[in-house]
This record gives sequence, structure tokens and C-alpha cells, in this order.
Amino acid sequence: MDEIDASLQEVERILGESKSTHIQDTEQSTVTSSMKALLTVEHKNLNPDNEMKRIFGSRVVQAEMSRRQPRHARARKKATWMSTPKDTWPPIGKIGLSMTLKETRNGVQYYIFEHSKDYQKIQFQFYEAVESLNPQNIANILQIQGYHIDALIALSDVFKMSEDMQMSAELLERALHSFETSFHPLFSLTTGNCRLEFKIAENRPFYLTVFKHLTYVGQRGCYRTALEFCKLLLSLDPDNDPMCVLLMIDFYALRSEEFAFLIRLFNEWEGHRNLSQLPNFAFSLPLAMFCQADKNGEDTTAADNLLQKSLMMFPGFLMPLLDNCSVNPDCEVSSHSFFSPTAQYSQSDALKQLISLYVGRCHSCWKPPEVLQWLERNVKVVLQRVNDKDPLVEEYNKKRKTRYQGTPRNILRHILLSEIKDATAALPQDLANTTVVSYDPLPPTDSIAAYQSPQRTRRINQESSTLTNFFRSLMPNFNLDEPAAPVQPAQGAEGGAQNLRQGMVVLMGAMRDLLNNIRPVEHPFENPQNEGDNQNNDEEGDEDQDEEWD
Repeated sequence: MDEIDASLQEVERILGESKSTHIQDTEQSTVTSSMKALLTVEHKNLNPDNEMKRIFGSRVVQAEMSRRQPRHARARKKATWMSTPKDTWPPIGKIGLSMTLKETRNGVQYYIFEHSKDYQKIQFQFYEAVESLNPQNIANILQIQGYHIDALIALSDVFKMSEDMQMSAELLERALHSFETSFHPLFSLTTGNCRLEFKIAENRPFYLTVFKHLTYVGQRGCYRTALEFCKLLLSLDPDNDPMCVLLMIDFYALRSEEFAFLIRLFNEWEGHRNLSQLPNFAFSLPLAMFCQADKNGEDTTAADNLLQKSLMMFPGFLMPLLDNCSVNPDCEVSSHSFFSPTAQYSQSDALKQLISLYVGRCHSCWKPPEVLQWLERNVKVVLQRVNDKDPLVEEYNKKRKTRYQGTPRNILRHILLSEIKDATAALPQDLANTTVVSYDPLPPTDSIAAYQSPQRTRRINQESSTLTNFFRSLMPNFNLDEPAAPVQPAQGAEGGAQNLRQGMVVLMGAMRDLLNNIRPVEHPFENPQNEGDNQNNDEEGDEDQDEEWD
């Protein structure tokens, strides 16, 4: 087998999810003890307040938290590792969500979340609520059970759509709190040997909640905390990486200046995951090496060589990056065919998606003047190597044409959840014919559910507006190409749109008040293993911590 075929198999493996539906007891994970140590999670780094204290100081953060606390607030609830309960949250009690140790293989523990019979009944009511296309009905689910996972995720999306990011993020925190208080006593966030199989339907909401939560945490500027959640997600299924954490972990490592971690991750995982064939690692690694060398006053030759190879392998990266950085390249670069628009158009769709995702997410890491100057120097060297007909240029061209011939399902899922405009615009057209639901986007083809919802007659009688399509997307039978049943336009349609927007504002306000004041009726939920209080430890965490090329 020649080098290209061998490399192609490696790329297919790192980009695609495992097709195996069963893991044999004799199968050995590719994750070594050293790699496991790399993904070790520190509890203190899961709390964004600790990072805010390091950035702004404990007094400033504490004063802001006190300002937001209601004057007659109840006694402070006990914090868990992943969330700090708000005083406005209802008592959690027993919610019908539990975790069971399914089996242990090769020293690795496999857990599953389970729903009690009462929780399953509420889950069916949730399906009815989203089918009604009325977010108030979803909010009403939380009056029955204030910590119902899918209802919290769905309402978080509703508030995000109405641009209330604070409430959207808080609902995800409440979902995290619900999960954590349901953990099995032996389940650990820090050991790196606890797994949640993504194919188990009841496990997937945890992946989704953590993914959405770390995105919000990163948007607050708490990049170190977001990085820790990336490590947590990756440790739950490092072999398959169903949420494609490897496509974003480099960004949070760069933004938090954890350059040594990123370099070590590449060195330890390159052998079995071929990370250099992912555009984000191909460029983030030399950037991390440059930043570390520049910080320590060291030579940047190693970073230079890696960057030049990456530019030759992925020439379609340069112009979109410069455009996002508001940088105008000089004539020598812009007029050269190697970095011309042809380089972008000739890319496969799968490669275009990966590059668009990376540029959309990481372009800010390339904006510092010293980084742009370093990039410019190496671009000039690459053009000289192209003009000199360096054999690597042709070799990389052949590799680029034989690889990236399809986008695996987990990458499509990652792009949809990341909501990066250029990347979503590059999604394949046939995705429009695929069933997508917001609370379980693109489930794996080997999905396993412990129970099924009863069949119901679908009722879709709403107009096909953006808002309607969003609520339809919550439904299990949603298809983007299947329009909602048409309705006759009302007189004064333009004014109707304004009324709709005003109505949404009123509705969001009413739901916000409802969520802050509901106290669910106590039900005798079964939760035999709801012993997660052993995780409820407080973490004080008062620690320190446009241009032109000439």
C-alpha cells in the first residue's frame, strides 16, 4: 500500500465516526495512559467565575455577583462542579433522571443515563409541546418538572433566537446542574476513564448541553474554562469524538494561551489520529509554536517550516483568513495563481467546510501584528518555493485531490451546532433532505433508545416563517424541505409581522418571569441512583489569574 492510500485511510478514520456498533472486550482503545492524563479535568477550571476572578480580581467579581443577587434572596444553594445554582432556581429534588454503570471494559467504565417512568411521561408531554409550535407550552413543562433536560435545551434555543443570551445560557446551566446531581457515585469528571456512549439516546443530551454551554462560556471570554469543557467532552468518547471537539479545542487552547497543551496534544495524538491532516491543527500548531517561541525569545524556525507546509497543503486558507482579518495582501500575493480564488474553488466541499469552519472560528487568533508579520514572511517563502517548483507542492496537490471526499456525520453535526456563517453556508445541499431536530441534531445511524414515544397524529398548520420553521425543527419528524401547511395571508401582513415581533417580546418576557418564579409540584419520581450530592463541592477559586501588508 503506498503512502497516499495509507494516509487516506488515516484521514477517513479521524474525520469519520466509528461504524462499529459493538465494542468487543478484547478491543484495545487507542487512548494510552499518557493521552488519558492529557485529558485530565481539573474541577476548579470548570467554573467560569474562577477564571473571571483571575482576570478581574476576586473583589470585582464578588461585587458584581452581589449586585445581581436579589435583595431578599434565599440561602445560597450548594454549588456543583459544573454549575452554580441561582437563587431563582426551583429546588431540584428527585427528577427521575439517574445514571447507571453499564459495564467495565479494559479498566474503562461505561455509564448510561436512565429515565424513570414518570420522566418518560413528561418526555412524551414535551414532544406534544414542541409539536404545538408554542414555546409557552414548552415552558409549561418546566412547571411540571423544573429540571426537564430537553425542555431546558429547547427553551434555551428559543431565548437565543430572541437574542436573550443571558437567559439562554442560564437554562443550559440549569440542565448541567440537573445532570450533575444525577451522576452515579463512581462517575468522575477527572479520571479520564469514564465513558458515555453517544449512540445511547439518553446520553446525547449531556453532550449537547456541554457543547452549547462551553460555547457560551467562550463567548464570555472564559477561554480556559471552555478548554476544560472541551477536555471533558473529548474524554467521554476519545476514540470516536462524536461532537468533533478536535475541531475546536485548538481555538480555546490558543485563546487561553495554553500553547504547551496544544503542542503536547498534537505530539501525542498525531500518531494514531493524523491531526496534521485537519486544517485547524495544520495551522494552529505552528501558530502555537510561534507564540510560545516569541514569548520566550526563542528561534521560530520550526514554526516557520510547519506553517509553510500547511500553506502548501491548504492554499485555500490564506485569502479567506486575510479577508476576515481585514488585511489587504500585496500585489505579489494577490496576483499569484497559487493563492488565487481558483485555489478555493478547486477544493472539495468537505475541505471547504473544514477551512471555512476554522477561519470563521479562529481568525481572531491571527490578528496580532506580530502574527500577521510572521504569516507574511512565510507566505513569501512559500511563493518562492512554488516558483522554484518544490516537489512538495505537487505532492501536496495530489494528496489534497484524493482526500476529503465526503463530510462525516459528526462533522456536519459540529458545523450545525457551531453556527459559523461561512461554514454553514458550505454545508451540502442534500442535508436539507435529512431529518434534523434541534434537541438531537443528526443522531448516529446506530442510535439506541431505551424507550419510544407513542405515535401521534402530526399537526402542522402554521405559516412557513422563520419562527415557525424553528419550532418545527424541534419536532422529531422535521424535514427542512417539507413546508408547513399554507395559510391564507391576513390583511395588513406587514403590520402582522410587526405584531408578531412585539408578541414574541411579550412572550419572552412572560416566560422569563415564569421561569424565575415557578415552583414545581413535588412528584414521587423514582430515582434510585440519584446520589450525585457527593459531587456538590464548593470551589472557591480565588486564584490569580485593519491592517495592510507592505
